[in-house]
Amino acid sequence: MKKLLTCLALSLVAASSYAATPLWLRDVQISPDGTEIAFCYKGDIYKVPSNGGTATQLTTQASYECSPIWSPDSKQIAFASDRNGNFDLFVMSADGGAARRLTTHSASEIPSTFTTDGNYILFSASIQDPANSALFPTSAMTELYKVPVTGGRTEQVLGTPAEMVCFDKSGKTFLYQDRKGFEDEWRKHHTSSITRDVWLYNSENGKHTNLTAHAGEDRICARRANRLFPERTRRRYIQRIFLSDK
Repeated sequence: MKKLLTCLALSLVAASSYAATPLWLRDVQISPDGTEIAFCYKGDIYKVPSNGGTATQLTTQASYECSPIWSPDSKQIAFASDRNGNFDLFVMSADGGAARRLTTHSASEIPSTFTTDGNYILFSASIQDPANSALFPTSAMTELYKVPVTGGRTEQVLGTPAEMVCFDKSGKTFLYQDRKGFEDEWRKHHTSSITRDVWLYNSENGKHTNLTAHAGEDRICARRANRLFPERTRRRYIQRIFLSDK
C-alpha cells in the first residue's frame, strides 16, 4: 500500500510539473511595442506579457492555428487556421474575440508580415505561377501575395518563393529568405546549391540583392526587423537578424 501511495504521489507531482512547464511553444512573435509575445501551443494562439506572467489563450477552435503575426500598432494579430480544411488567413483583435477570414483559396496560405502602414498582410501560397516562370509548378514552391486587412482581392507581390518577410521603416524594401528546392528544412549542416539565402527586395525598382553567399543555410530569424536595417547600413545589421548553419 505504501508503494502504491508513493507511486501515485510521484505521478501527481510529475503531472503537475509537466503542466506548469509547457513544451514546444512555436511561432514566437514579440509585438512591435515590445509589451507582449504571441505564440502557438497545441494548435492554438496564445499571448503573454513580455516581462513574464500568465499566458492568455486567444483561439479555442478544434482546428489548428499557427504562425501569428502582429500588426504595426500591436492591436491585431493575423494567423493561419485550417478550420475550413486548408490553411487560410484570419485576423483578430490582439485581445482575442471573433476572427475574420481573409482568404478562401484551396491552397494553404501562411502569413509572413503586415505592411508598415498596417493595411495589407503578406503571405506565401502556391496559387498561380507567372506565365514566364521557369520554376517547376509544385505546391512546395510558393509565391508571395498580399491581401487587404479589411478583406478583398489578393495581389501577387512576387512570383518566386519569399519566406519570413520583414520590411524596413519606409515599407519600400524588405528582407526575405528564398527557397530553391525540396531539401528538408530541418537537415543540419546541409551545404548544396539549394540551401536558403537571405535577400533584400526593393519594391520601387524590382531589384533583388543577395546578402549571403554561404554554401549552407542562411535564414531570417527576426520578422520584425524594420528598426534594424536602415538602407545605408543594412549589410552590417543583417548579421544580427539571420541564422546561418556555418
